Amino acid sequence: MAELKANYGPVTVLESINLEVAKGEIVSLIGPSGSGKSTLLRVIMGLLPPISGEVRVDGVPIDYASRKSLREVRRRCAVVFQQYNLFQNMTVLRNVTVAPIKIQNRPAAEVEADARRLLARVGLSDKLDAYPDQLSGGQQQRVAIARALALKPEILLLDEVTSALDPELVNEVLDTIRMLAAEGMTMLIVSHEMAFVREVSSKVVFMADGHVVEVAPPADLFDAPKKERTRDFVGKILRH
Repeated sequence: MAELKANYGPVTVLESINLEVAKGEIVSLIGPSGSGKSTLLRVIMGLLPPISGEVRVDGVPIDYASRKSLREVRRRCAVVFQQYNLFQNMTVLRNVTVAPIKIQNRPAAEVEADARRLLARVGLSDKLDAYPDQLSGGQQQRVAIARALALKPEILLLDEVTSALDPELVNEVLDTIRMLAAEGMTMLIVSHEMAFVREVSSKVVFMADGHVVEVAPPADLFDAPKKERTRDFVGKILRH
């Protein structure tokens, strides 16, 4: 991402964003509400075109006016939002298989075998025939993660995936992300779970007011932040 700027209507929500994510890195975005973290993920996925600057995936810039270019970035990237957005009239297995079959035109038998493996990996092999309203919030979020992985992305974007969960359900979702991290999945994570961010991240990006304020390894950013705005934020969150 180079000198990225994005607006919602007349309001600038991202400005002068410069950020690089290497293959296999886990980059966490932290900062106060309204700092542009979720917006940045939307820009990467092609859901919000920037008004200036560019996003490159493997050196190739996204052309937001080209359906082919947007399809390519969505082939390589998958996103999980804080709201699970599962199809309520479909079983767990069907929720995970529908996009690879319908959008990627992959063979149904292959996709179903992959989906069963993915659901086993996230601890839901006993819920294949359940419907979303029969699952807890943590289980639904794990289905959403399995659904994203079924698309075989190279990069996984996670947008506050634990924020809608009861506290006792948070760990089961974080354990799933830990597993993906151990397997080398490239991830951008927006999270307010600071202990988890510190544990899992290759580097942490602190954002405020639509800007990247500081980028550093987690130990450096939390223990010895260089910028006053970062020190203020970290000091407040560590007091709570």
